[in-house]
Amino acid sequence: MTLDRRRFLKTTLAGSAAVAIGGCTSFASANGKEDSCSKSKAKLNISFQEGTAPGANLNEKFDFMEKHGVVGFEPHGKPMLARLQEMKDALKGRNIKVSAVCAGFDGFILSTDPKIRKQCRDTMEALMIAAGELESVGVIIVPAFNSQVPVMPHTQETRDFLCEQFDEMGTFAQQHGTTVILEPLNRKEAFYLRQVADAASICRDINNPGVKCLGDFWHMTWEETCDMAAFLSAGDYLQHVHMASRKRRSMPGEDGDADDYVKGFKGLKMLGYDKYVSFECGAQGDRNIVVPAALELLRKQWEEA
Repeated sequence: MTLDRRRFLKTTLAGSAAVAIGGCTSFASANGKEDSCSKSKAKLNISFQEGTAPGANLNEKFDFMEKHGVVGFEPHGKPMLARLQEMKDALKGRNIKVSAVCAGFDGFILSTDPKIRKQCRDTMEALMIAAGELESVGVIIVPAFNSQVPVMPHTQETRDFLCEQFDEMGTFAQQHGTTVILEPLNRKEAFYLRQVADAASICRDINNPGVKCLGDFWHMTWEETCDMAAFLSAGDYLQHVHMASRKRRSMPGEDGDADDYVKGFKGLKMLGYDKYVSFECGAQGDRNIVVPAALELLRKQWEEA
């Protein structure tokens, strides 16, 4: 084999081994070293739901969060609508931004009853308007929980209908400076959208910048074979991440060795993910103790990833 031929093959193989993600080639380079262009963009921006931090009111909770370097706040939709000005006032001058809005809509979009579907659309629009005012990254929606019946069958026609509805919601969300975020759940909670790739494929088919998805480590524990692959399947559609311990949905670390998020964090780093990782969980112990311990664990595993 000639020298030129060997050089050609070496160059071709090196190019084939690289994986293009987010405009960067990374991970499997010819010399086995990892390209860090995507990783350098990634950042662990931690967010709390209102019940996560100890404190008697929002200001006390935000004081705790700022003290511990938490930069995001994920309100639940219904309290947000009722307390919008209170939340705006509490956030003034803070190093905390609103991450996602956690649901809070009425009805459900896959109901067989047009009135129930309209209820969902109307309340989602109110949430998206408020989310836009708070500069939130998006409003989380679940197509249907298992308890919500009667529901449309799991068919291609239902999926087509869902895409149509989310496309319209996504356009409305963009008009108000936010997005609608599809959340996959585990099979005990929902029959529709159980894997991150399912939600991402809907986002892809809709092709609307106002329609995104999230990955939740709790649900992924039961539905995904690999955390890293789940996040990579979402690609640029990944808008939000939920966090919990992996056996009891408590604070990360309260379930011991089961609470390993390194592979998932590797996937987020590969994507250059710089949005929010938000706690959606309970707590077994004193929040003044277990919450800081959970933050320490996540930051340590992020560095390991």
